[in-house]
Amino acid sequence: MEAITEGVNNINITDSYKKNRIQVSNTKKPLFFYVNLSKRYMQQHNEVELSALGMAIATVVTVAEILKNNGLAVEKKITTSTVDIKDDSRGRPVQKAKIEIVLGKTANFDELMAAAAAEDGENGNAEEQNA
Repeated sequence: MEAITEGVNNINITDSYKKNRIQVSNTKKPLFFYVNLSKRYMQQHNEVELSALGMAIATVVTVAEILKNNGLAVEKKITTSTVDIKDDSRGRPVQKAKIEIVLGKTANFDELMAAAAAEDGENGNAEEQNA
């Protein structure tokens, strides 16, 4: 059993799986799901990598801009490329656009998050008193 535990602890995380990567879809989740998830990832890992293919690229750019405009994130790296994806209906590979945006925390990220949490707490208490 110890050998298994040791083996699991020694596994290297490859580039294909990153703990701070969010793969964005433009159909599955609402926009602010990704905004809030990005905030949580930045709290845990100090940076987040947003990744998308095709039509979801607009969603990734919007999420990044919301975080930047609110003073929570700064751009560290933007990578664009094309990837071949096999299309079963056509039987041949189709090229899709891909974007990866790495965002890091701003210097005052923690202060802004604490202020937002305090504001949410105050609003929650006011709602409970009014009920």
